[in-house]
Amino acid sequence: MYMNYKYEIIKSGEDEGRIRALRSFGDVKKDDIGGFIESEKNLSHNGDCWVFGKAKVSGNAKVFENAKVFGNAKVFDDAWVFNNAEVYGDAKVDGDARVTDNAKVFDDAYVFGNARVTDNAKVFDDAYVFGNAWVSGDAYVFGNAMVFDNAKVFDDAWVSNNAKVSGDAWVYGNAMVFDDAYVFGNAWVSGDVKVYGNAKLSDKAWVSGNAKVSGNAKLIKSLMGF
Repeated sequence: MYMNYKYEIIKSGEDEGRIRALRSFGDVKKDDIGGFIESEKNLSHNGDCWVFGKAKVSGNAKVFENAKVFGNAKVFDDAWVFNNAEVYGDAKVDGDARVTDNAKVFDDAYVFGNARVTDNAKVFDDAYVFGNAWVSGDAYVFGNAMVFDNAKVFDDAWVSNNAKVSGDAWVYGNAMVFDDAYVFGNAWVSGDVKVYGNAKLSDKAWVSGNAKVSGNAKLIKSLMGF
């Protein structure tokens, strides 16, 4: 009956609702007890994907290929976690969000809406990524940072410590946006730029090179590069 199946959902007892491995694969050994899933549509029988510990996957959410969900993480609604992605700690992924490739979402991070976290990107601490935002490449979003609307953070960029990136803004290259800085509108921040303090960049402000924007600075429809 279970020839091609790698797990079963435990139907009774203290482990009710958890999954039990029917064969060994990846880091999982036969008879290992995993996390909670609502139905078999939540976790593929193919690949090395698995739900560990107290993690929960429910609704129409899908974990497949070699993805891992563990700790106290929750994946629900129509979210997908796949390829080699990992979601763990107390992180949550929901809505139509996608976490894919080698991306990691962990700690108390929350990814939702139509957000995408891809490549080798990491979203952690208390960071939020939502709306139609993309975090990709080797980018980091952490602290209490928020990336939302249609914003994109990619390459080796960092957004951290209460910073916000929204609208159609792009932060990329080795750029860093941190403290209480806010980049929004159609602003672009690239290169080795640092935007921090209470600085605000909006509309069509473009900042590149080794520029630093800090304090209460506000750039609107300007071009700045060093």
